[in-house]
Amino acid sequence: MENGGAAAAAAAAAASSSAQGEGNAPSTFLSDIIGNPVVVKLNSGVVYKGELQSVDGYMNIALEKTAEYVDGAKRREYGDAFVRGNNVMYISADS
Repeated sequence: MENGGAAAAAAAAAASSSAQGEGNAPSTFLSDIIGNPVVVKLNSGVVYKGELQSVDGYMNIALEKTAEYVDGAKRREYGDAFVRGNNVMYISADS
C-alpha cells in the first residue's frame, strides 16, 4: 500500500513538473525560441545578443540583429552572425 502512494506522488510530481515547462528536451526549448531574442555566451567569455534564426544538432547558431559584448561593454553590431557550436558555452532566452 505504501508503494502505491509513492507511485501516485511521483506521478503527480511529474505531471506538475511538465505543466510548469520543466523537463523539456533542449532541442524543444531551442526550437520554441527561434525568432526570439537570445544571449549566446562563448567559451572565450564573449557574449552575443541577437534574434535566434536557427540552431542545429551541433549547436551551430545563426543570429540576426546581433550585438557583440566583451567584458560587458558593447563592442560591435552585426546584421547576421554565425557561431560555430564548439565555441558555445550556453544559450539562453533574453527578456
